[in-house]
Amino acid sequence: MAEAERIIGTPDIPDAEGAEGGEAADRADDRGGETAPSRGKRRIMVLFAVAVFAYLIDLISKMLVVAKLEHHEPVELIGDWLQLSAIRNAGAAFGIGEAYTIIFTFIAATVIVVIARLARKLYSLPWAIALGLLLGGALGNLTDRIFRAPGTFQGAVVDFIAPAHFAVFNLADSAIVCGGILIVILSFKGLDPDGTVHKD
Repeated sequence: MAEAERIIGTPDIPDAEGAEGGEAADRADDRGGETAPSRGKRRIMVLFAVAVFAYLIDLISKMLVVAKLEHHEPVELIGDWLQLSAIRNAGAAFGIGEAYTIIFTFIAATVIVVIARLARKLYSLPWAIALGLLLGGALGNLTDRIFRAPGTFQGAVVDFIAPAHFAVFNLADSAIVCGGILIVILSFKGLDPDGTVHKD
């Protein structure tokens, strides 16, 4: 418990049961005079700032790839080990499930809704970053699913990062993977999105 708090800091608990007249919600945090509600709002701002950044770099990279790289020979970055090679992927990673594009679209939309609902109880900065990465990545690929050919909700995702002997992916995929890894680490450390720390 002490080790976890040393790494991630003492959590902020948004409310105390039985607080009279909302006094607990307005109580200043001992470390900076910041109330729990204002701290929660800052975490939400971090979440959406990370999401917007991840979304924009994914969107811009895909626009450049479509304009400059699609229908051209792959660009070698590190010999055959890492190339830029534009492909359209209607399925999931490795091209799995290309006949089920509409299902992947629905899954991405569901993830976005769940993250938006979870944000209301968010008081942890690491969780805000992790969820922001997930949200930005999900929005990036969902944009492709909705607006790219062959049609609405059936669009193929633009992938272009091609390591040797691995799937071709994009920056949205990278954001989703990084966010997922961070969530696993936070869960392993016992940190909940509301800022509480527990040990099983």
